[in-house]
Amino acid sequence: MAASNPVKGGRGGRRDRRARLGPAGHYLALAPFLVFVSVFLLYPTVVVVMGAFQDNGGHPTLSNLRAVTGSVYADAFVRSIELSAVTALVGAVLGALLSWAIAAAKPEGLVRRLVLAGCGVLAQFGGVTLAFAFIATVGVTGLATNLLRELFAIEPPRGGAWLFDMPGLMVVYTYFQIPLMVLVFLPAVEGLRPQWHEAVQSLGGSTWRYWRHVGGPVLSPAFLGATLLLFANAFSAYGTAAALVSQGSPIVPLQIRAFMTSEVITGQQNLGKALGLGMIVVVALFMGLYALLQRRTARWLR
Repeated sequence: MAASNPVKGGRGGRRDRRARLGPAGHYLALAPFLVFVSVFLLYPTVVVVMGAFQDNGGHPTLSNLRAVTGSVYADAFVRSIELSAVTALVGAVLGALLSWAIAAAKPEGLVRRLVLAGCGVLAQFGGVTLAFAFIATVGVTGLATNLLRELFAIEPPRGGAWLFDMPGLMVVYTYFQIPLMVLVFLPAVEGLRPQWHEAVQSLGGSTWRYWRHVGGPVLSPAFLGATLLLFANAFSAYGTAAALVSQGSPIVPLQIRAFMTSEVITGQQNLGKALGLGMIVVVALFMGLYALLQRRTARWLR
């Protein structure tokens, strides 16, 4: 009896084609992504790093780095770190509580789906659109501001001008930090197995002991990693601050904008690149710590 021929085009055929492609075919498939990363990430990074160590004539110098450590620019870094740290901590705590509430809801429930859909949208709702929404709501002539004045005779702090200073930036940044925390931290919360809580209860332990000795230690790497991610997200944000703060440059991204676009500050673009190099170093440090914590978190999510 003649042996039957294998069916072509099935799973075996696909595996054979992938085997024939070999490593070269895999790298070829990644080519569009590598080109995108090279053009929009690697090349700008190289330009910023090289420009930070050059003067206006293109000669090597360290004067830009020395200037960045001066009082004005150092203060901008301090304010940026304060803004990022406060919004990251507030967003992490509130987002973690919201994640716990979502995890306790029905897996296919309407509330869970609505909250997750809203978090997915609000986490990306930033820039000029978010700034306009806050200005129209709680700004100097915003809807909520006018209602407080007319209905309750309450004057908002500084007549609503607080929104355009550091306190306003903290409130607006926290608005998109909370949903981002939910999206990042929820998988870790859902990774907690009910059997662990049941085991603690069967041994006579309380809920407090469960969270202290089991739930807390398991979730702490994921919580810290998500907090670091929120810090990097706030530290590198630009559009919202640029739309709200029209006078002065209290944070580093706005300082860089002044060097690149201002007609008053000319011929000092490389100083702005030195500021950009400082931001790259800070973000790389925090994202490196985030990657290390994610490795530890992945052990409990398998």
